[in-house]
Amino acid sequence: MTIKILGTGCAKCKALEENVKKAVANKGIFAQIEKVEDINEIMNYGVMSTPGLVIDEKVVSTGKLLTPEQIEKLLD
Repeated sequence: MTIKILGTGCAKCKALEENVKKAVANKGIFAQIEKVEDINEIMNYGVMSTPGLVIDEKVVSTGKLLTPEQIEKLLD
């Protein structure tokens, strides 16, 4: 599983990255977590509001700071 956090470095983007790490640890799964800060790559996903969350190349959230619990549900 590959999880990407799309964001240019804002506070919410950093918080989302931490929440993703917590969610992955809570689920006890293996996932590659990547932070994407390149605006052109972010735009390629069609994300207009950051942070964005991409799981296995599917955009599952934009413009929201999800909690670890919300992210865990997306990982099911």
